[in-house]
Amino acid sequence: MNTSQGYWVATTEALDEACAALSNCEAVGLDTEFMRETTFHAIPALIQLSDGDRVWLIDPCAVEASDALRALLGAQGPLKLIHACSEDLEVLAAWAGCLPEPLIDTQVAEGFCGADAAISYQRLVERRLGIEIPKDVTRSDWLARPLSEQQRRYAMLDVLYLPELWRAQHATLEHLERLEWVESDCQAMIDTAKAGKALDAYHLRNRNAWRLSPRSLAAYAALCAWREEAVRARDVPRGWLANDGLLFAVAERMPKNRFELAEVPEIKPALIKRESDTLLGLVKVAQTIDASQLPRTLPSPVSNDYRKRLKVLKRVVEIEAERLGLAAELLARRRDLDAWVQADLQGRLDDCSLEGWRGALLDGALRDALKAARSPVGDEESRLEGGTRG
Repeated sequence: MNTSQGYWVATTEALDEACAALSNCEAVGLDTEFMRETTFHAIPALIQLSDGDRVWLIDPCAVEASDALRALLGAQGPLKLIHACSEDLEVLAAWAGCLPEPLIDTQVAEGFCGADAAISYQRLVERRLGIEIPKDVTRSDWLARPLSEQQRRYAMLDVLYLPELWRAQHATLEHLERLEWVESDCQAMIDTAKAGKALDAYHLRNRNAWRLSPRSLAAYAALCAWREEAVRARDVPRGWLANDGLLFAVAERMPKNRFELAEVPEIKPALIKRESDTLLGLVKVAQTIDASQLPRTLPSPVSNDYRKRLKVLKRVVEIEAERLGLAAELLARRRDLDAWVQADLQGRLDDCSLEGWRGALLDGALRDALKAARSPVGDEESRLEGGTRG
């Protein structure tokens, strides 16, 4: 591959020419560089496109996304290839106003080929192609203009090999009969990005939320939802407004006035001055919620019942992962299993199901495992070993 074939794109005409050159490709490598040290939203700094031989470096600081680019990225365009795509999707949605479809995440694809589920692009290129890629400018200033020759070369290499990697992965996945799994997971990423993150569920990410009473949990949910909306509107990092620990402490103490708010550990006077009315108002609303409308206390993850259930679920996943030669986290994430345990302890297990092919593969064995874990006698693990499906 001739890595010298790189084109700098800083005009609409040059962008449309690049899109025309790429429009008939079977697959287009895609990557982004961005900065977000002092903002909540990522600032697009560079968009890279490649057909496997040539690379176009698009300067989003100089040119807006065109209709031709949106057509290239759209469902009627070629297959798009990105490695570890989550942040790239955010950048593209903000800058181009659309998401790349159809999409393959080559990190996901390599995981289903039996490799490390979180393999880096550099390691993947070395593993598949025997080529070493330097990492020396990964954290450089991508908004600087002009970019250095070293930055440009790094940006080109970061996308150049994606089409060749996908050809090799595609052959492996077809042989293993896992291509549909990868396509399903990648489409789910797009669907999730389109839906956006639920601002009213952020509080559930805190692994200590189970320590809160129902009323404090309602307050914490409201405080987190406010913070998530505010940092997006103000475009500042979460920690610049209020971190999780501080909001948790406010919810625990349920302060009624500024004096009590000032006693919350680590709260800064500047936050009290700017946001005390909002914080106290949210707490006050939580204090007035009728008891019948309060959320349930979350099950304790350190209780014997919780740990017993989580252990048997993990074992189900591990057994199936071993059988398939995959990393266990590709089959079920920890938060998925936590959701099953919590539902079982709260009598809501009928609501639980893993999505898509994962449900068909694991739902029955997971339900059987929880049923066994509820039994006061017997060796659940030995029953799992004999009863796991597959």
